[in-house]
Amino acid sequence: LFLCTHNSARSILAEALLNHLGAGRFRGHSAGSSPKSQPHPLALWALADHGVAVEGLSSKSWTAFTGTDAPKMDLIITVCDAAANEVCPVWPGHPSTAHWGLVDPSNTQGDEASRREAFVRTLHAVKQRLELLVNLPQEALESGNLQAAARNIAKT
Repeated sequence: LFLCTHNSARSILAEALLNHLGAGRFRGHSAGSSPKSQPHPLALWALADHGVAVEGLSSKSWTAFTGTDAPKMDLIITVCDAAANEVCPVWPGHPSTAHWGLVDPSNTQGDEASRREAFVRTLHAVKQRLELLVNLPQEALESGNLQAAARNIAKT
């Protein structure tokens, strides 16, 4: 589960990319503490432009993942500093956690080309980390090792 305050850019990019790169081995979700009404249009553009499916992506509250009927999460990753500093819900099953701070491309000022480039840079930063995650050996993905592995990836 990728968390960001508004669940419109970084966490949406991470969800879609993990589902794309994970090839069925991983299942990504995203949510926010104060979600926008929809994903940022440039996040959807960047994903589609790089061959990543955008169907079904939506901005949603993190409360959607706190109930007993919520999908089981093995790892919760905050991708923005604001969400990392918020008091998060208690997640069912007490999953591993990590923080992957990423610059918010939606704060980029300038012309359309500059804003698009900011989203592409963020997409590449997320992709680099997720490629490391999906290529971890099985023993690193086991619950006792997953948190350390995910936190080490943040240092890249």
